[in-house]
Amino acid sequence: MTNPEIQSIKNRFGIIGNAPALNYALNVAMQVAGTDLTVLITGESGSGKESFSKIIHNLSARKHGPFIAINCGAIPEGTIDSELFGHVKGSFTGAIEDRKGYFEITNGGTIFLDEIAEMPIGTQARLLRVLENKEFIRVGSSKVQKTDVRVVAATNVNLIDAVQRGKFREDLYYRLNTVPIAVPPLRERGTDIDMLFRKFTTDFAERYRITPVTLTTEARDMLTGYNFPGNIRQLKNIAEQIQILESDNKVPITPQVLVKYLPNYASSTRSMTFLGGANGNGAESFNERELLYKILFDMRRDVNDLKKLVLKVLSNEAHHGDILREHGNLLNSIEADVQPLGDSTKLLPSAQHAAPNNQHVASNGVGVASNPNVIQITPYDSLGNEVEDIVHEAAEDESLSLEHKEKEMIVKALQRSGGKRKYAAQALGISERTLYRKIKQYDIEED
Repeated sequence: MTNPEIQSIKNRFGIIGNAPALNYALNVAMQVAGTDLTVLITGESGSGKESFSKIIHNLSARKHGPFIAINCGAIPEGTIDSELFGHVKGSFTGAIEDRKGYFEITNGGTIFLDEIAEMPIGTQARLLRVLENKEFIRVGSSKVQKTDVRVVAATNVNLIDAVQRGKFREDLYYRLNTVPIAVPPLRERGTDIDMLFRKFTTDFAERYRITPVTLTTEARDMLTGYNFPGNIRQLKNIAEQIQILESDNKVPITPQVLVKYLPNYASSTRSMTFLGGANGNGAESFNERELLYKILFDMRRDVNDLKKLVLKVLSNEAHHGDILREHGNLLNSIEADVQPLGDSTKLLPSAQHAAPNNQHVASNGVGVASNPNVIQITPYDSLGNEVEDIVHEAAEDESLSLEHKEKEMIVKALQRSGGKRKYAAQALGISERTLYRKIKQYDIEED
């Protein structure tokens, strides 16, 4: 589809934004709308999946037929079969008359099944029959009925994960996933966040006849850098809160004011804005790199602390010069900014006479630079093994694998989130799919 066609769809359905991943998803929806293929829409809660189902229905030949949206997670397991497929009188307690189900009511139209992963296994088998044969049976009846309904499903969880855990039928997954549409989360849409914020505040201000708030450049950067775990729904709530509570403020909103409306801002902020591609794989790679950078930074800090400790041990007069002569190269690698020792002669209590090249010579024969901010150890050719164990232990600590640290962080995140992968993934800054893969990779047991 051309850009004007996509923009026309945005105007018609109130879609705000120009992120590449959003445009790609809209393009797929427009192309599949004219068919009767089953569509599976994936995306986080609050990212706007239902809007795509309405686009598909209204651009299809079924647009004059009924459209109904069902949240599978909001219907009790004991009544969902009756809600979807209907029942006959006397089929269960309270069934005082025959009742049509949604698949019968929407014959010739479209049914949108949101949160499809929450559908019970037994109901999944009934749905599969509708998709395969376009037929169903009411609860308590033996009569097979036909229906011509297009199914558009949506989920905010990884269905492959659910299949592997036995929570979702594999055959149903592949039947639903004829055409997948991935709706990008708000945090991957870059400047769309600012556009949506201005849209929400302007609409609210017009409704209540007040002046729309504005943001400073710094506040706008803060807003676009926020993680938005609740996606568009959360952004709208924040925009309306700020509009009503800060409407008397005649100056633009500053970061100091905005941060009050961003829950857990410090832990929910990305170090940089990423505009994902059409397939969304770039976002996942970015989050993994960000996690690895964090681990490497922590490891470097631990290693520097370890080196300072080794330096203190080696400076002990009891070990004298043999240790320093043997392991001088190790001490040379310590960064100057972690060694504020003042006068360099404090390194060795027995430092005495000045030496050539502006060095002090300690009684043990080790040259120390006179620059108070830099430690310069000049090892001699004598060999010793008094601290061999210390050096080996330091090497072992320094070579702690990234995998060990990564596994440790994942375990802690799962514990703090009560075993809920969605919140653990948000805390780690990675996708649920990546978290699931890491759990399998490290064989992490979940409660």
